[in-house]
Amino acid sequence: MVTPMNPFPFSLDNKRYHTLSYHLKSLFPYRVSKAVIDAGFTCPNLDGTCGTRGCLYCRKGGGEFTGDARLSPAQQVEKELERIQKKWPEARCIAYFQSHTNTYAPVETLRDLYLDALSVPEVCGLSIATRADALPPQVLSLLEELSRKTYLTVELGLQTIHDETAARIRRGHPFSTFLQGYEQLQKRGIRTCLHIINGLPGETTAQMLETARVVGTLRPQGVKIHLLHVLRETDLALLWQQGNLRCLEKQEYISLVCSQLELLPPETVLERVTGDGSKEFLLAPLWSLDKISVLGGIDKELAQRNSWQGKYFSH
Repeated sequence: MVTPMNPFPFSLDNKRYHTLSYHLKSLFPYRVSKAVIDAGFTCPNLDGTCGTRGCLYCRKGGGEFTGDARLSPAQQVEKELERIQKKWPEARCIAYFQSHTNTYAPVETLRDLYLDALSVPEVCGLSIATRADALPPQVLSLLEELSRKTYLTVELGLQTIHDETAARIRRGHPFSTFLQGYEQLQKRGIRTCLHIINGLPGETTAQMLETARVVGTLRPQGVKIHLLHVLRETDLALLWQQGNLRCLEKQEYISLVCSQLELLPPETVLERVTGDGSKEFLLAPLWSLDKISVLGGIDKELAQRNSWQGKYFSH
């Protein structure tokens, strides 16, 4: 909603970027939350296909807030709904397959897991986190089929467009492989959300802005911007403890995100502009625990700049 105070059209409040809240409100007549699932997957970067130690920052697949993998997807969703509906009794949810690589199994196994989650009446969609090198044709066909039946998002971990950084963090595939997977999803009309991380080892501000600029030219349906978190029990933690990693400062991160937002298309949904680090495992940066302050800082700086998402997006 454009007003003299807010020149950004994809907003119902003071936000100058296209939030997930705005997007979901425009699609559904009820409150929608994410129900996070651990379906027991592994990853080609852990099982020896392209690595055994995972990405540099990985701690057990990135599922700090996931459910119990011993339960079925439907059972995990139902437990999440108990929590969600205590606050919003009429809420429904998107079943979010988050931990590890959630397309990395035989296609019939995937079909059973996804349909099990969808069997819960309050589930109104699926979000499936995966890697671009784990999208064989039969899996793409299944995802295309599901996208015709429900609200589906495939989340791809890009992190950076720079191959030297990708090698440093042990991503396990080059940008060219990412592009192939992304293009196949887009050809099939599958809503796709790309993840990028700010503060990766050795990256400059210019490189992080270039990642955002290139991602903008791809015109994804969604983007998640993360801050690099140093978590206990990761190889990244060792790098940090040895003094070989500088974490971004709070205002540095806020300013960087605002500049990245300016480079992204206004219609792209910003599903996240900072990450959640587990208090139990987070080593640095500790300022990231005050998420409300970070979000408020982004709003404040965009207003001070008289700027908004897409202001400098080049079509």
